[in-house]
Amino acid sequence: MLKAVIFDMDGVIIDSEPMHNKAYHDMFDEVGIDVSSELYESFTGQSTINICKRLCDHFDLKEAPETLVALKRKHYKQFFDSNSNLGLIDGVLDLIKNYYTNGLTLVLASSAAMTSINQIFDRFDLNQYFIAKLSGGDLKQSKPHPEIFIKAAEATGFSIEECIVIEDSTNGIEAAKAAGIYCVGFDSFHSKNQDYSKANKVITDFKDIYFDKAVNLLN
Repeated sequence: MLKAVIFDMDGVIIDSEPMHNKAYHDMFDEVGIDVSSELYESFTGQSTINICKRLCDHFDLKEAPETLVALKRKHYKQFFDSNSNLGLIDGVLDLIKNYYTNGLTLVLASSAAMTSINQIFDRFDLNQYFIAKLSGGDLKQSKPHPEIFIKAAEATGFSIEECIVIEDSTNGIEAAKAAGIYCVGFDSFHSKNQDYSKANKVITDFKDIYFDKAVNLLN
């Protein structure tokens, strides 16, 4: 029986892709690299440090990955602080409240840095609904490795058979599947060129997984 839901953040709770896109491309310009759209799209769902390690290897950069991370986060913060129009993904707050009022345990498992997670959660007052938040930046492995979802399931206090994951990226879906957790793929117009074929269920509207429907997903 469903007892807990593990949420991704970027592309599921918040449409932060425009901010990340601008921050990354400002960083690319600052270090003088030309990143193709194909390479950039392959980063979706991975932690910043792992992306920057890939960039350093791919472009044989003299800068350390940590330097690139700091540059990217500088640009992200500037954009975040100046963007008053930033909002949650349509319908996700209603979904979160629906799960919360029906007694489900909620955990966040995001590749974003904890500073970025806290910025979002504080801005939109989301901490009251979640018992734990996990950042891929604090872990050894990055999605599609299952580490973050294994730890997120442990944080719920329930077995993986009692959890579902909501993800919007190829890497995130593969990570959830590798962890052995039922995965709902959220296919929205914010998520570009992602593969949902490995998801157990694919949705375009959060109303399709409200509690009365989600509770039967694991049966």
